[in-house]
Amino acid sequence: MERFGQEKIAKLSDEQKQKLAELEKLYQAKLAERELLLKTQLEKAAQDNDPEAYYQIEAQIVSERKRLQEELEEKKEAVRKGSDK
Repeated sequence: MERFGQEKIAKLSDEQKQKLAELEKLYQAKLAERELLLKTQLEKAAQDNDPEAYYQIEAQIVSERKRLQEELEEKKEAVRKGSDK
């Protein structure tokens, strides 16, 4: 009988582990690139004293982080299941 809330943990092959690590690196780079661009725009909005643009860009940063994290999790799950998108 399994304990409540515990799922069976599947063993990952070395290839799957490598693909997961590559995905992590790729998405860290994508996020860094996106944040760099948006933070540059954020600084410009602050210098221009444009609070509306500033808050829109902040919201965009949060949205981009969430979107990329969700995309990463989908791809990682595909690797874990062996369907490798």
